[in-house]
Amino acid sequence: MIAYVKGTLAEKSPTRVVVDVCGVGYEAFIPLSTFDRLPAAGEAVKLHTYHCVREDAQLLYGFATEREREMFELVTTVSGVGPKIALAVLSGLTIGDLQLAIAEGDAKRLASVKGIGKKTAERIVIDLKDKVNPIEAVANATAAAAGDARAGVVRDALLALTALGYTEEVARKQVQKVLEDDPAVSDTETIIRRALSGK
Repeated sequence: MIAYVKGTLAEKSPTRVVVDVCGVGYEAFIPLSTFDRLPAAGEAVKLHTYHCVREDAQLLYGFATEREREMFELVTTVSGVGPKIALAVLSGLTIGDLQLAIAEGDAKRLASVKGIGKKTAERIVIDLKDKVNPIEAVANATAAAAGDARAGVVRDALLALTALGYTEEVARKQVQKVLEDDPAVSDTETIIRRALSGK
């Protein structure tokens, strides 16, 4: 199996790339989230890949991050969901939003993605609900909404607030408000203290 490709970005479009690795061009299909992170053509690139072997073809799917690939693989474990649908899901939702939709059982949000029908969305939610950590999902979605990568700090703050008796929804709103009010805050203790005081 091909775990990743590293080389020169020869071609790129919103749905596919070609990576030149020592004179061999590897074509990989990508989600929009990966396309947004690609360098300019001619520059060095590394993509985490999922190698799909079928009777009639061998296909590569490329991802900017390991987390994207893991979510892609998780979505493809759902009955009736293949790589094409999984790419559509990752192109239509951020990983944080996807995890949150699954954790909250929000099939309607998934069905809003182009190419995803109501039944497919419901199947994804039902099959993956037990495989997505709700606190991680809320932390990733809250950190993404604040426009940063402080998911670990946010997760710890959410865990602390839920341990103190807050519901996940109230904890998320409080933490999100703290991050919006002061984008510079970067430690768990400050976030918790301000969330508890409502400031």
